[in-house]
Amino acid sequence: MDGNALVSQTVEFVTIGHPDKVADQVSDAVLDELLMQDQYSRVACETFVTHGLIIVGGEITTHGFVDVDQVVRSTVDSIGYNHPKFGFDAKTCAVVSAIGRQSPDIAQGVDVGGAGDQGIMYGYATDETPAYMPLAYELARKLSMRQEEVRQQNILDYLGPDGKSQVTMEYNGEVPVHLRSVVLSSQHLADVLDPSDPSHMSVKAREEIIENVVRPSLPPEFLDEATQIYVNPTGKFVIGGPQSDTGMTGRKLGIDTYGGRIPHGGGAFSGKDPTKVDRSATYLMRYIAKNIVAAGIAHRCLTQVAYVIGQKNPVSFELSFEGTGILPETIVRDAIVANIEMTPAAIIKYLDLRKPMYRRTSMHGHFGRPGFSWEELNLVGELKNWLKT
Repeated sequence: MDGNALVSQTVEFVTIGHPDKVADQVSDAVLDELLMQDQYSRVACETFVTHGLIIVGGEITTHGFVDVDQVVRSTVDSIGYNHPKFGFDAKTCAVVSAIGRQSPDIAQGVDVGGAGDQGIMYGYATDETPAYMPLAYELARKLSMRQEEVRQQNILDYLGPDGKSQVTMEYNGEVPVHLRSVVLSSQHLADVLDPSDPSHMSVKAREEIIENVVRPSLPPEFLDEATQIYVNPTGKFVIGGPQSDTGMTGRKLGIDTYGGRIPHGGGAFSGKDPTKVDRSATYLMRYIAKNIVAAGIAHRCLTQVAYVIGQKNPVSFELSFEGTGILPETIVRDAIVANIEMTPAAIIKYLDLRKPMYRRTSMHGHFGRPGFSWEELNLVGELKNWLKT
C-alpha cells in the first residue's frame, strides 16, 4: 500500500434508548431473570418495540417463572422512557407476551450437549487500542456512552434516551491519523428548538452538545478544523425512540461486535441462553483472538468456528493473523484445537456462562469492556507454553 494513501473506516454506535437496543435489553433482562431462578433455562426470547407497545415472544423451557410485564416495564423505565415527553412511557405502554416452549426436535439434540443451531461464529482482536478493539469502534462507543452520561447526570436536561453516533477515521497505512467526520444524533425536547426556525435545534444547544459530548469523547490529536462535526444533521430530533421507529432484537449486530471490521455469521446474541452457539461460541472466538494478540503472537487476529445443530464438536475452526503474525497460523490453530475443547458444554463451563449477566452485554457492546470472562487474558501464559514462545 502507498504509504501516503489515506484509507478510512466508518463505525456507528447507538445509545441504550435506541429502539433496537431497547428490544435487546428486554430480551436479555428476561434471560437474566430466568437464569437467576434456573441456570439451565433454555431461552430464545425476541422483543418487538413500536408505538406504545412491546411484544415479547419466543421459546422458553425453564423451572423458573418470569413476570414478563414487570421485567419489561422495569427495563424500559431504567433506560429512561419514564415520561410521556419522550414519546414512550414504561408506565403506560402495552405489553404483550407470546412465549412458547422450545421445540422438542431441537431439545433432543441440545439435551445431549449438542449445539442449539447450525452457524458460523467469528471473533476478532487488534492491538490498535488497549481494549483490543478497532479505534473507530471505540470512539463511536465513547460518544454514545458520553451522551448517556450527560443525559443521566442532567448536565443537559433536554436530552432524551435515543441517540446515535458515527465516526469516520482516516488511516495512513495501519496508523490512524485523522477524524474525517463525527456524527451525533441526539434526541431532545422541543424546548431547545430555534424560535426563529422551529425545524432546527438552536445554535446554542448544538454547541452545548459539541462541548459536553463530542469533544470530551474524542482524542484531540485526531481533531482539527477539517473535521466535519454533524449534530442532528436533519435539523432536529424531537420525535425519537419507539415513537419514531420500531425496534427488534438482534438488529444491531455490527454495534454488538466490531463495527463491521470483520465478517459476521449472522446470528444475534440477545435473548439467547448459552446453549445457543450463536452467543457462546462467539464469546469463545473473541477470547481466543484477544489472548493471541495479547500474547504478542499477532497484531490482529480473526477467528472462525462452525457448528451443526445437535452435534457437540465444531465442523471447523480457523484463524487469520491478516499478515501480522510471528508464527504460522496453522501451528497456532493446531495448538488451540489440541488444548481447548469447543463443545457447547465445555464453552459454557470454561467461560462460566450460566450467570445472569446478559443485559449488561446488550447495552454498550459485547466486547472490549471489563467484567466479562471472554475479555480475560488468562490464556496468554498457556498459549506461550503451548507454542514455546
